[in-house]
Amino acid sequence: MQKKVIVFSQIDADVLATLQAQYHVVVINPKMGDVNEQIRQHVVDADAMIGAGRLLNETNLAPAQKLKIISSVSVGYDNYDVAYLNQKKIWLSNTPHVLTETTADLAFTLLMSAARKVPSLDQWTKQGEWKRTVSGAQFGQEIFGKTLGIVGLGHIGEAIARRGFHGFNMNILYHNRREKLELAQPLNAQYRSLKDLLQQSDFVVVAVDLNAESKALINAEAFDLMQKHAVFVNISRGSVVDEQALIDALQQHKIFAAGLDVYQKEPLQQSPLFDLENVVTLPHIGSATAETRQKMVKLAYQNLVDALEDRVPRYLVNENFSS
Repeated sequence: MQKKVIVFSQIDADVLATLQAQYHVVVINPKMGDVNEQIRQHVVDADAMIGAGRLLNETNLAPAQKLKIISSVSVGYDNYDVAYLNQKKIWLSNTPHVLTETTADLAFTLLMSAARKVPSLDQWTKQGEWKRTVSGAQFGQEIFGKTLGIVGLGHIGEAIARRGFHGFNMNILYHNRREKLELAQPLNAQYRSLKDLLQQSDFVVVAVDLNAESKALINAEAFDLMQKHAVFVNISRGSVVDEQALIDALQQHKIFAAGLDVYQKEPLQQSPLFDLENVVTLPHIGSATAETRQKMVKLAYQNLVDALEDRVPRYLVNENFSS
């Protein structure tokens, strides 16, 4: 009997076609009604699921009788109730590493754009305000030779540090749950407590996973510790930051600027952030290049096929239930 795969978000057309040639594929379509109801209906006899960006938990997975794997086309997995998946003995896989360099590129794009006021000056120029030599209101912050503080020295954090150290001669500070000498030493990166990092950095980039420890890690107290000329960048998860505290800090000019790719609620439809000139807002595009997204979905496809062929997927988030 042909195995059944649920595709719960848009994926690469070629990979979708490959799946359809191998399995019975059901594509969840928001135009066909309530998404959760569609998932509940089809998951009853599904063997696997693939996609990203949906909350998957007991609410929509309870009817599943033989679901073996959810293959997420992402690195982060905060959309999934891992404890519930463990209880149901459903594998959860992800796609780490392939988006490291692209996401680090974006972090530096945000850092530079916020520091040099790129979006607001772009609009200022297009609106005909450039009538004379620019003055202090258009001045930004220098980047070369400054201090870059990275919260979370994982693969992406290390890639950001490399760009700062080799490209901009920056002094690198980092905070992590543990010191990472093997990554830090080639970059002359210095470990700091979170408090010291916030106080000493000209640029603060957050690149941590979202978990119980990191939720609202950057709060009002954290922004009070930062230097007035500091630029803050978040490419991790929106809930790592107390968003209202960030808005207050920007409105009150406690920090110079912010560059954001993630938010507490996505898509971001209405927000006081939109009224501020000292913040760059992007629509969660950390991995959004054609090359990287293709690599991600191919890796997710391989994770799914491994599970359905009774092999342990390479990138498991939760427990190995094969034994």
